[in-house]
Amino acid sequence: MTPQSPVNLWPDPGYLGPITDLYQLTMMAGYAASGMADKRATFELFVRRLPDHRSYLVFAGLEQAIGDLLRLAFSEEQATYLRSLPALSHVPDSFFEQLPYLRFEGDVWSIAEGTVVFPGETLLRVEAPLAQAQWVETYLIASLNYPTLVATKAARIVEAAQGRGCIDFGARRGHGPHVGFLAARAAYLAGFVGTSHVEASRLLGIPVYGTMAHSWIQSFGDERAAFAAFARTFPENTTLLVDTYDTLEGVRHAAAIEPPIKAIRLDSGDLAELAKAARGILDSANRQATKILASNDLNEEKIADLVRAGAPIDSFGVGTELITSRDAPALSMVYKLVAIDGVGRVKLAPAKRTYPLAKQVFRRSDGQGRFTGDHVTRWDEIVDGEPLLSCVVREGRLAKELPTLESIRDRCQVQIAALPDSLRGVDSGADYPITYSDALESEATRLGL
Repeated sequence: MTPQSPVNLWPDPGYLGPITDLYQLTMMAGYAASGMADKRATFELFVRRLPDHRSYLVFAGLEQAIGDLLRLAFSEEQATYLRSLPALSHVPDSFFEQLPYLRFEGDVWSIAEGTVVFPGETLLRVEAPLAQAQWVETYLIASLNYPTLVATKAARIVEAAQGRGCIDFGARRGHGPHVGFLAARAAYLAGFVGTSHVEASRLLGIPVYGTMAHSWIQSFGDERAAFAAFARTFPENTTLLVDTYDTLEGVRHAAAIEPPIKAIRLDSGDLAELAKAARGILDSANRQATKILASNDLNEEKIADLVRAGAPIDSFGVGTELITSRDAPALSMVYKLVAIDGVGRVKLAPAKRTYPLAKQVFRRSDGQGRFTGDHVTRWDEIVDGEPLLSCVVREGRLAKELPTLESIRDRCQVQIAALPDSLRGVDSGADYPITYSDALESEATRLGL
């Protein structure tokens, strides 16, 4: 008897429609049954509150979210499966027959990727027939939540490094193979100089970096022979891992290689003291140009400590802490209905209240270009400041060319530089002022907020 083939859980990019929660589909069917499916709905995506030890977020993931949104679809096979679900057993056949032809035909307004954002303010707005706007909730949150989380973590790491290069080493530590792509992109747009992820580099044009594993040295049995073989094979780009056995002896062996190697990598022990001792060994061997790369469960706090200690480390490889955002692994990102046919809708539950109506966010700055606060208004109000939300999808089609990854990276750098000093740094905890217009406050009061 032939064994059953393993189930493949990589989704077909052409049929992402059912990557959603069941209740989105039951509501879609319910709207159709109630004659409400085509009402014009406005939903807004935002983050309720900041994770601990965060004073801002870096908005990321928009390009992939929009790309998939524009090709969301159900296959005939998927529609047939949905018809078999007990929860949908009373839904008319016409609902399932229409699913393979369903496409998102609405509008999307969004803040630009790489923008620094804050809780409570609209990051993305969907205006579409009610059933379609409901359908895309799960996918949009899933597409934007994780990249924003990692980009924010990466920005903190970059700031802690104070100009020293940071490299994404997280591919093997992520929660599944696909996560490495998202993390590499999010980290790069937030200021990382590159990634170890080869396919992410190929697809996105991110510089790729790599060293060696301890297994290389162990397989030779002799560290000097292992180093020499590696240097012969990769003469232009040799970085040697020196802590398989005795770290400082490993540095001495690395310093003896001719021609001089590009860098050494420290991956264990007291990195500050080892880096200082290694620098001394390298310099005394006339290897001043040989750099020191450090890794080993680094995060922004550890990197900040190493910088404060004066450790002569030139760059940092960050894996687990980056790709999992270990200290703050979740965001309270939500997607809420704010209007039906232009009439405001609110949620009144304690700690989860929402403002009604479609919105715009205006960012205000001082004379030096530093951000002073954001003012949230009704979508059609005009006030002082930079409007942050712009239309990226119109009637189910891309409304404008999306920025390149390099331009997003540049924007992120400018955005973080414009933050008030009180919001920058690993230990920052200040609140950023966000206000709401009188028109929004008046409508919220009318609806019982």
